[in-house]
Amino acid sequence: MDIAEKIETTSSFVLDAPPGELNEVLADIKSLVSDSPDVIKGLAPALERYNKEQLTAVKLSGAAKSVLISEYNTLPDGHFFDVESNTSWNYDHEQQKSSNVQSWTLESANSSLIKSLLRELDGYVKEHYPASPLSGVYPYDNDASVAIVIVGSKYSPSNFWNGRWRSTYIYSPSDATLAGTIKVDVHYYEDGNVRLLTKKEISETIRSGASAADVVKAIAALEKKYQEELNKAFGALSEGAFKNLRRQLPVTRQKINWEKITTYRLPQDIGGGRSVGR
Repeated sequence: MDIAEKIETTSSFVLDAPPGELNEVLADIKSLVSDSPDVIKGLAPALERYNKEQLTAVKLSGAAKSVLISEYNTLPDGHFFDVESNTSWNYDHEQQKSSNVQSWTLESANSSLIKSLLRELDGYVKEHYPASPLSGVYPYDNDASVAIVIVGSKYSPSNFWNGRWRSTYIYSPSDATLAGTIKVDVHYYEDGNVRLLTKKEISETIRSGASAADVVKAIAALEKKYQEELNKAFGALSEGAFKNLRRQLPVTRQKINWEKITTYRLPQDIGGGRSVGR
């Protein structure tokens, strides 16, 4: 496998890294390609794409609140900006460190709407996203629309699971349309490896002349509906498809102690003290 192929393969590992587990994936990649340092350098585009797609949270020096990295708040020079804190910064995607934090001023015909949306979103995410919520609103499409971004991440490595909810919307004030995507990514890896990946396309028309509060209210209703759909789907899987995959108990109706499986005398012990015929 040549360098280009190694970079392509390892880049796919980066892009598929579960929430909160990028460092572990990078550590594994480095151990696999320790003899090819150029591969690590070649991961820069994948790391940048990953951070933008995952709405990575960044803590700026001296700031009380984290900011987001996304495709919607990227400046032409590659720096990122945050409307609420009026700052811009550079970000090293490989080292995962910010630098060159500067003052930045929003210049947009929708600046009033953007700031109002930020205030409304702040209250919404604090109420409905209990774990590390962040939101951002940015001018989009040459100032014809605004991009609304919401992310909530929760990491519990001690319990072998991590998860993230991401919502991105494009709101057009001219025709009051709201379109976007909701993505849920949960990884559970205790004695196994199970991952939930869902994606929901959103399209909604809000009343003409809608306020920032109306837009956030519509988002809240859409996200509540999707969460209820997920809960219903999980219930159906538990009661239907999962039960059909295997019996909840063996034929003997007794649980097997898998830690002592090598000590069982087959077929007597597993058969409940009797020989099991065909």
